[in-house]
Amino acid sequence: QVQLVESGGGLVQTGGSLRLSCTTSGRTFSRDVMAWFRQAPGKEPESVAVINWSGDTDYALPVKGRFTISRDNAKNTVYLQMNSLKPEDTAVYYCAAAVGMGYASRWLLPQNCDYWGQGTQVTVSS
Repeated sequence: QVQLVESGGGLVQTGGSLRLSCTTSGRTFSRDVMAWFRQAPGKEPESVAVINWSGDTDYALPVKGRFTISRDNAKNTVYLQMNSLKPEDTAVYYCAAAVGMGYASRWLLPQNCDYWGQGTQVTVSS
């Protein structure tokens, strides 16, 4: 059974930092694109950060320069370091895997992802 399990969400003040982790099991994703999406209440899910097998990354413009995606294939884990958090970053954050995709693009669509985690809530207070 393939599983993606996110952790690290929580409540933080504006300007604070959080580090999300996504640990996978059931299959290896070392050659696939991994991504973080987020969904705020009443909004569509949006791609936040994407990383391919070789470490190429891409970011949504609102988070560029503040968020960093990375992966440790030996640990089957993808990370999202979030700094300088803003209230508009408040959302449920999801980890996703796009099997067979070779390039990292912030235009990655949810329907192009094959596996999803259950999500972790990030709340930034003003």
